[in-house]
Amino acid sequence: MTEAGERKPARVVVVDDQTVVREGIVMLLGLLPGLEVVGSAGDGEEAVRLVAELAPDVVLMDLRMPRCDGVEATRRIRSEYPGTQVVVLTTFGDDESLFPALHAGARGYLTKDAGGDEIMRAVQSVLSGEAGLAPSVQRRLLERLSEPVPTPAPVVTEAPDGLTAREAEVLVLIAEGLSNQEIARRLHVSTATVKTHINNLFAKTGLKDRAQAVRYAYAKGLVRPQ
Repeated sequence: MTEAGERKPARVVVVDDQTVVREGIVMLLGLLPGLEVVGSAGDGEEAVRLVAELAPDVVLMDLRMPRCDGVEATRRIRSEYPGTQVVVLTTFGDDESLFPALHAGARGYLTKDAGGDEIMRAVQSVLSGEAGLAPSVQRRLLERLSEPVPTPAPVVTEAPDGLTAREAEVLVLIAEGLSNQEIARRLHVSTATVKTHINNLFAKTGLKDRAQAVRYAYAKGLVRPQ
C-alpha cells in the first residue's frame, strides 16, 4: 500500500515480436523506479488481449509484427480501451511508420536507441496528457507541419466489381501516379496496408499491374481526363 501523496507505479505492457528484445526491455524497465511491467506480448493480437485482461496504464508497442501489426493494435486499443495509452518503441523512425502510428492514437514515439530515462519520461508524459516523443520525431513533425497540405484523398461513393470504398480510393490514387508510400501517407495507413488493398483489388478485377489499373480506373469512370 502506498503512502499518502506517493504515486503508484505505472503499469506497463511490453509488446515486441523478438523474444530477446522483448525480454531485454522488460529487464530494463524492471530497474526503473515508478514502472511495473505487468505483462508482455509477441504480437498485436496478444497485446490487445492483454490490455483487455490487465488494463495497463501504458503499452510500449513495437510496429512490425506478425498477425496484427503495431498500428492496427494501437488503433484497437485506443478505440476499445481508451484508459490505456500507447507509446511506440520501434527501430523505425521513417514517415511510413511514424504518421500511421500517431494517427492510430499513439501518444508517444521512441526509437529503440532510447535509454531508460527517455522511456520513463515518455511514459510519464503520456500519463500526464502530454506527448512523449523522441527529439528526432518532434523535429519531423515540425517539418511535416511546414510542408504543403496534400490534396485530400478522393471519395468514391460507388465502386465497381465488388471493390470496397477504400480499395477504390487506392485505385484512384494509383491512377494519379502515386507510389505505395505516397498513398500510405495520403490515407494515413501503413505501406503494408496499402499493399493489402492493392492485392485485393487486383484479385477482384483481374488486373495484373499498375498500368492496367490506370486504364481500368479511367474505363470505369473513377478518374476522368483533365
